[in-house]
Amino acid sequence: MYCLNEQLKNKIEFVNNLLLNKYEKILSLDKQILRRFIVDKVGSIKKLERMTSKELMKYAELGGILGVDGSRNRLGGAYPHFIEIYQGLARCSIHKDKPVIKADFYTPLGVEENPNMLEDSREEKLKSDKKLADIEVEAALEGIREFNPYAVIMDGSIIRYDIASTDRWMELKNECEERGIILVGVTKDIKTSIIGEELMKDKNISIDVKFHDRELLYGVLEYGEAIFTDIETKKEIAGLESAFLRSSDSPTVVAVDILQSQKEHLEEMARLILTLTPRNGRGVPLWIDIVDSEVKIPDVMIKSLLESYMDRRLLEMLFISERDKRTM
Repeated sequence: MYCLNEQLKNKIEFVNNLLLNKYEKILSLDKQILRRFIVDKVGSIKKLERMTSKELMKYAELGGILGVDGSRNRLGGAYPHFIEIYQGLARCSIHKDKPVIKADFYTPLGVEENPNMLEDSREEKLKSDKKLADIEVEAALEGIREFNPYAVIMDGSIIRYDIASTDRWMELKNECEERGIILVGVTKDIKTSIIGEELMKDKNISIDVKFHDRELLYGVLEYGEAIFTDIETKKEIAGLESAFLRSSDSPTVVAVDILQSQKEHLEEMARLILTLTPRNGRGVPLWIDIVDSEVKIPDVMIKSLLESYMDRRLLEMLFISERDKRTM
């Protein structure tokens, strides 16, 4: 039986009050006022219709949809005594029995000649993010070359590949443009502040904190509605076009990214994502959810693989903490 400390209860109440105070203006902001502000200052709000069965058949005839996602598992403790395992998966909707799987690993031990014991956690995360981005792009590239799909849908914003895996990202971008394959990213965990930045400029609304778009758009759009931005954003500077879409009954929205060179397909891809997303789901296309569930490797399986193919002395000496030994 867990005993909840009175001090911890007080801390939770404190955090609740802190957040209520911070988000008071958002929570009290009239939905219609915010919608009018978006139309006036950010972009159009458009109601999209789900695609018909006939329209969906077109995608099967043109090569299908390639879904791409990646996963990472970590075993060990603090730097440098850890190992990360990465897996990338690409699946084509009309070649379901031919998954493209890529795998890689990273550990500072044996990879870096002189691991810096004081390694900045940010540097460690950059290396990890690069490995994950690399493996996802490699899976996408092989899937493209093998299946030549009509479109590629990647889980997450495609701008992160430009940041974390620049060279491979350019290879993927160029390949898609040369082949005429539409490249799309779908983001559930939106981190942009496009609307928030515009709100801070408006003297009539008087909001002095830059809120994230996921916060501001919570419950603002109706099912099937999308915002197509008219203003220059950081994504446009990076060569992308984007839209916000409410693709399920959940009050949250997803972001849809596409290459600027393919922006004429943005509304089409938003409609496709709306069509492929279960209305009672979490807002992500079912095909991406399927790929996501298949690419994830349970931690217990990673431990089992390492126990089977790595010297037991090395495994315990380098990657197994005393706490982990209790459960092995």
